[in-house]
Amino acid sequence: MKLENIYIVLSRPEESRNIGAACRAMANNGIKHLRIVGKREDFDDERVRILAIHAVNLWDNCEFFPSITEAVKDCAIAFGTTRRKGKKRRDTYYFPEDAAEKADELTSSDAKVAVIFGNERTGLTDEEVNECTGAVTIPSCEEFASLNLSHAVQIISYHMFRQNEKTSRGITGSGFSPVPLSRVQSAVKSITDNLQKIGFFKITGREDQERYWIDILSRAALSEGEIKYLEKIFSKASGLSNKNKTEN
Repeated sequence: MKLENIYIVLSRPEESRNIGAACRAMANNGIKHLRIVGKREDFDDERVRILAIHAVNLWDNCEFFPSITEAVKDCAIAFGTTRRKGKKRRDTYYFPEDAAEKADELTSSDAKVAVIFGNERTGLTDEEVNECTGAVTIPSCEEFASLNLSHAVQIISYHMFRQNEKTSRGITGSGFSPVPLSRVQSAVKSITDNLQKIGFFKITGREDQERYWIDILSRAALSEGEIKYLEKIFSKASGLSNKNKTEN
């Protein structure tokens, strides 16, 4: 596990003090990178610093983005934290310890991993969950399941730190770097472009297929060579289909 490759993303946080408390939770567990969907001027600097105490450097170095998609585009996988399930939400959920194991696998290959936390009142919206490529749920009592933002950050950060402690004794990575989400997205566009050419989307919707491919390819943690090979398969299939149509 490379904790320096873990990125905590807060999407639309409302309370400045929660940001400060999240900074402290991250620092307790050796996680140094904070990203926020929003603008720095939206928050009370003094309130952040009061709760951050000795972790104000995380706030000082925080990066700000207009969307989750922009905030995680250089990461190999983006875990969205959510306790709700529904038709528009994901079927597969990681528990924190499972997400930490996956993060260990990826960061050991020098990839970046993002964990996204939603607004204090609403959590991540359906649309925001769909901007993520995996979902993490923190088990809690059904009668009072909602967690404070900084507490959720603490739990996830602790599991990342604990996994790091487990694997820090001489275990190395697999020798390749998984491609970031931006590369996965460009590959998926190539794949679905070729599927479009052979009339595949008369059967099912392109948008759903793109989301499906982004999800499974990001979890697969492919190398650049592997993803290029996959692109070639779909390109060749499209070419053969068009050739057969011409001959007929």
